[in-house]
Amino acid sequence: MQPYFFPYLGYFSLIDHVDTWVVFDITQYTPKTWMNRNRVLHPTAGSNWVTVPLANSSRSILTHEAQVADLSSALRTTLGKLSHYRNRAPYWRQVEGIVGAAFAAAEVDHSLVTLNVAGLRGVCYYLGTAFEPLVCSATSLDLSPPGHPGGWAPAIASALGATEYINPAGGRDLFDPSEFAAMGITLGFLDQPVFTYDPTPYRFEPSLSILDVLMWNSPSAVRTAMAAARVVPADTPVTV
Repeated sequence: MQPYFFPYLGYFSLIDHVDTWVVFDITQYTPKTWMNRNRVLHPTAGSNWVTVPLANSSRSILTHEAQVADLSSALRTTLGKLSHYRNRAPYWRQVEGIVGAAFAAAEVDHSLVTLNVAGLRGVCYYLGTAFEPLVCSATSLDLSPPGHPGGWAPAIASALGATEYINPAGGRDLFDPSEFAAMGITLGFLDQPVFTYDPTPYRFEPSLSILDVLMWNSPSAVRTAMAAARVVPADTPVTV
């Protein structure tokens, strides 16, 4: 999976359901995606974007080359977009700590990938989920660009000796099960039920950043929601 900025709950459910997590950072960077932004509750209604500005946001770079423009400014802005949760959400302080630690970890190289992986690691540690990522750009895997975007997953899975590849259900149209089968790999999709919770005094919005989920729910409640996800075969209908 691409390294997303504090992604939605299903992303962490997927981490919890696999043995090896590959940070896919070796292809062309795509601006204005989940890699440098996400959504949290708006203080009035609906959702609000939290964005990490880049110094080199361009399709001419690879994902692992993306650099955060100003970490201190981005941290202030991120916490500012979360400040309306203070004194309302029961787990505000814990989430604030996770965010601060992720940005601190990125000081080493100002890399967006470093920031995002640190965010994933911090959330997983808080939830008690094992997370030992394999960063694609830092490996010695001999990978040739496939003929289409969906070809990367079976190629990387095969190079790692995997017998099964699992993807979020929303991305099922990208893949051809027969391409995986030809390499001896089973293709499955993670079906994540919608997790609803009470964010009073706000109105619930689905599929927000994990930051919103963690603000209102204990780690055990989030773990229960993650455990409700199930891996289904490629030909099985899902709820997405």
